[in-house]
Amino acid sequence: MTPFDDAPGADFGPDDRSGPPPLTMEERAGVLDDLAELEVFRTLLEPTGIKGIVVDCPDCDEEHHVDWALMQANLRQLLDEGQTGRHEPPFDPDPDDYVSWDYASGYADGVAARAEGDEPTGQHGGGGRHARED
Repeated sequence: MTPFDDAPGADFGPDDRSGPPPLTMEERAGVLDDLAELEVFRTLLEPTGIKGIVVDCPDCDEEHHVDWALMQANLRQLLDEGQTGRHEPPFDPDPDDYVSWDYASGYADGVAARAEGDEPTGQHGGGGRHARED
């Protein structure tokens, strides 16, 4: 061990290990919302054969097919590190197995609206009476 082993690295240029700036509170809230939505999407769509989300990549101008687990991992990494790493896309994915975030969101909204429509509201009088019985 030499005295230079503990010396600061200023002689070798700036130490760029700090990474990206931390997410703002609003950004963190948005990522947490995305994680919650993703879980709903997966719960609703995975049983129908949908394997994940298709994402338009601004870096390469191509669509990336990201499975549910990898998308969740990407969002968690974004929360923890402020950025996502590069991941190998699936080999020869079938585009029919993936949906856009907007599609998944619309599908979830439709399921929720239908569930609300199926619930009894209690506004039709008590005991299942019809208006003509009054």
